[in-house]
Amino acid sequence: MQQYQGLIGIVTLITIALLLSENRRRIVWRPVLVGLALQVLFAACILKTSWGQPFFDLCGGVVNTLLGFCDRGTDFVFKHLSQLSNREQHLEGPLVNLAFRVLPSIIFFSAILAVLYHVGVMQFIVRIIAWVMIKTMGTSGAETLSVAANIFVGQTEAPLLVQPFLARMTRSEIMTIMLAGFATIAGGVMALYVGMLTPVMGADIAGDLIASSVMGAPASIVFAKILVPETEIPTTLGQVRVPLPKTSTNIVEAFSEGASEGMKLTIGVCGLLIAFVAAMEMFNAILGWGPMIPGLGLKIPATSLQEIFGWAFRPIAWTLGANWQESEVVGTLLGEKLVLTELVAYTDLAKPEINSQLSPRTARITAYALCGFANFASIGVQVGGIGAMAPERKGVISQLALKAMIGGALASAMTGAIAGLMI
Repeated sequence: MQQYQGLIGIVTLITIALLLSENRRRIVWRPVLVGLALQVLFAACILKTSWGQPFFDLCGGVVNTLLGFCDRGTDFVFKHLSQLSNREQHLEGPLVNLAFRVLPSIIFFSAILAVLYHVGVMQFIVRIIAWVMIKTMGTSGAETLSVAANIFVGQTEAPLLVQPFLARMTRSEIMTIMLAGFATIAGGVMALYVGMLTPVMGADIAGDLIASSVMGAPASIVFAKILVPETEIPTTLGQVRVPLPKTSTNIVEAFSEGASEGMKLTIGVCGLLIAFVAAMEMFNAILGWGPMIPGLGLKIPATSLQEIFGWAFRPIAWTLGANWQESEVVGTLLGEKLVLTELVAYTDLAKPEINSQLSPRTARITAYALCGFANFASIGVQVGGIGAMAPERKGVISQLALKAMIGGALASAMTGAIAGLMI
């Protein structure tokens, strides 16, 4: 019975989207139904076929091998410092691992992705994925190309590929582009999460996160076309020929630029982690002070933000495939992802004391469901980033931002529910 709870999750998530739709009568069901079918097909191929699992295990093995190469570069710069910090400052091992092992992987992976883009590998893969979705789902070339690119790059980098079309895009197309950014994660950040989760979940987690990003592409179209149905005729309807220009002149320049961008991202990740963990601890302290203040008569049942998240998101966690005992922990992680970013949620999932409360199956489902940038901080990133690319559409982008973020969270949860049916 537990394996089929995911069916309840799929129905629940689509129902929520229907309730939030701005025009239910105009929903075109082809992209919705085909997108759902593609997700199930991808999951079945990845998790159930004799060739799918080995293929994604191979992809995961490549990621882990690259992480090993990254460790050599990290050792060259930080090995003495990390050993000194751990020995003399008595820092916890996981903190040293995060600072001197995991975070630097973003730099190396960003450089590798930049080289793959320069030589045309990324463009080839993106075009194939986009072609499949255009022909099966009937979506426009520009929006689908951006969605496909989101499997590999971030929520503001992917729209750059279709920047010339942003000013002429329909409201539904803009929703699709934004929602896809919320429903997926960038390749460099994926390397970060693989490095964090491998010690507690094994090397196979790399394949799971790759699979989750692939499944997130059709899922984003499903929810975008429910929340904001297409009521106009897109300029690039049914077309795949959208230019993907190179920005570097040679491989060395591409590698250097990728490393520089990865460095900026690493600093941003460090800043977000410090700020949001500090904010969470401050909020927990406020919850703890309330009942202690004389004369207020406050009776706050929750003692931490994590407990509030656990109660609020527990039903959703159960519908994804967790049993009721585990669902509070999973609900906490889902809430942390939405409010405090997926970085905080994955950091907690990587803690042995939290991961040990979940069965291996539930931990994998949770990893799928957390795989996306859907959080309140990302709203500002998208409004600022995409709005700068098309200033004349910034009003529409701002109007759609919150709904797109919610849709991205639903899409990520959908990948978890479908994975739960297969695991």
